[in-house]
Amino acid sequence: MSHLDDEKIALIAMGEPAGSDADMEHLVECENCAAEVAAMSRVALVARSSVVEGDLESPPADVWSRIHGELGLTSAVAADPASDVHPPESESASAPAASAPVSAAGPATATEADAAEAAAPRHRARVRPRRRSSATMWILAASMALVVAIGAGVWIARTLTPSSAVIASAELAAFPDHPDAEGQARIDDDGDGRRTLTVTLDGDELVAGDYREVWLIREDGQALISLGVLDESSGTFRVPDSVDLDEYRLVDISFEPVDGDPAHSGDSIVRGELDFA
Repeated sequence: MSHLDDEKIALIAMGEPAGSDADMEHLVECENCAAEVAAMSRVALVARSSVVEGDLESPPADVWSRIHGELGLTSAVAADPASDVHPPESESASAPAASAPVSAAGPATATEADAAEAAAPRHRARVRPRRRSSATMWILAASMALVVAIGAGVWIARTLTPSSAVIASAELAAFPDHPDAEGQARIDDDGDGRRTLTVTLDGDELVAGDYREVWLIREDGQALISLGVLDESSGTFRVPDSVDLDEYRLVDISFEPVDGDPAHSGDSIVRGELDFA
């Protein structure tokens, strides 16, 4: 029983429509071919599951050189797979066909050969070891290089990405007109100089026709900066780079009527002072 060639096994493992009904029947009967398809499928699955959104950077040329040397590959696949070099044809395609053994009584007739093949145990063909061709090794090694490159990229991205840190926080106390309200605020710094204010507000009831606005107010109360509208019970707002938080330490959330006036309404729900300790 002849086996599937290495290129067809690789294509079937990657989900390509390369197998005929006869090939599928062969995979059911041949444990050796089925095992190779399963192994190649696992490599393809790992490579696909490791891909993330965005462009991937090609690994340095010496990565492939090290893989090539570690696996002891032939010079036919010495080229970097990241280039546009196509994988070489299977070695089995160019290998000369082995001649059939001739007995002392002379060559066997066609009838005798057919009878001998039919009498041979079928399971022996299933477990006959098969040598991977250079094309199969190229696909396996290229998938390994892809996984290594993606893993290195993820590690570098995580290592170089600055971590965010809370640099200030405040408890927001309720004003007399809103005794059930309570809130919290915190300032985060992403490690690259960008700051955000996150606030939460509970216990207030939004009146129809009004909205809630988040403010930073100077300690003397003579200047204030609007950061935006709070639509839900919590929200995050970018703090302008020009704002000195040592000066604008008060966080305020107010009810604002839809009247076209951008000034503070004077109806504060909660307010608190940032603590940088």
